[in-house]
Amino acid sequence: MLSFRASLALLLAAAVISVPAFSATTHKKTTSSHSRAHKTSKKSHKLHGQQAIDAARVTEIQQALIREHYLTGEASGQWDSATTSAMQKFQSDQGWQTKLMPDSRALKKLGLGPDYSGAINASGNSSFAEPPPPNSLPQQQASGFAAASGVKE
Repeated sequence: MLSFRASLALLLAAAVISVPAFSATTHKKTTSSHSRAHKTSKKSHKLHGQQAIDAARVTEIQQALIREHYLTGEASGQWDSATTSAMQKFQSDQGWQTKLMPDSRALKKLGLGPDYSGAINASGNSSFAEPPPPNSLPQQQASGFAAASGVKE
């Protein structure tokens, strides 16, 4: 007869082997119209991001393309096929992509990039102006600066 430990090990091994066989589930194919309709229904996708270029911005782009001789006529403010073709030609001449419109590098090259003139580190900005002469500061403030710097008056 087997020892208690051997029979326990044999019993546990049989249990481990048989568990997957008993736990396997069978899937029944449903034929209800509800499940079929649910699978074939299409979700409506919400559009994200900018969908069209503002008319004022289109006018700016068209004027720049006219100035660079890629577009002729007057700026209409409509992103039409002539504007698309002109922008594609401009971007192609620069060696840039032509599928996505318009490329940020192209806009910058056309002089239509972001305006950083009001930025804190823009040249000529008052944040980097020379400090006022010491005699224009209130006496209490000037003496405070002098005391903090260690300079005696």
